[in-house]
Amino acid sequence: MRPITNTIPKPLVKIAGVTMADRALDLLEAAGVTRVVVNVHYLAEQMEAHLAKRGHPDILISDERAELLDSGGGLKKGFRQLSPGPVLIMNSDLFWVGEKPGAPTNLTRLAEAFDPARMDMILLCVPLEKTTGHNGKKDFSLDADGRLMRYREGMENPVVYAGAIAMTTDLLDDAPEGPFSLNRTFDAAIEKGRLFGLMLEGHWLTAGTPEAIGEAEAVIEQLERERGS
Repeated sequence: MRPITNTIPKPLVKIAGVTMADRALDLLEAAGVTRVVVNVHYLAEQMEAHLAKRGHPDILISDERAELLDSGGGLKKGFRQLSPGPVLIMNSDLFWVGEKPGAPTNLTRLAEAFDPARMDMILLCVPLEKTTGHNGKKDFSLDADGRLMRYREGMENPVVYAGAIAMTTDLLDDAPEGPFSLNRTFDAAIEKGRLFGLMLEGHWLTAGTPEAIGEAEAVIEQLERERGS
């Protein structure tokens, strides 16, 4: 996203006038989430100042300025600020649009679908054709029972991980301290047959380059026109 992110953190990049961080927080709030932990590292002061302007949800900061903890280590540290139990995870630099008005939101559906008796995690997933700004990588194959496997060429029902998870905080209790990737947790769950997926309703957007901002804004504009017609 450089040169834009030379001066602002990526989650504060605006898409159609709204920062990606606020779009993610709006989706969490719409699903009934009242308390959120946000990890900060790069240009952390800007993130803190921006987040302080929001009245809802209640936002707690997990400070990674001293050490960037990667996706897994960051979650483990952030969980210490929450009560043990089920949580929703969402990346702050992506979002989706096109949810049906009046219907349960994607995050609500994800939370309701999570069954800790048979799942370690359930990931929100999206078909490649319903993404904008993505690099084209297919992450998983989703089987008829909703279980996920790492995608290999030729597998059926390939999906992209949409950056949202339902899980319980205790899943990372035995994880190492310090930086580690959440991919190791995904793979451990796959080995036990306990990684599941739920298909996103709507269109998934991410912006990794300045050019991708315009592509995302065009999709939003088109969907707004269709909704208004």
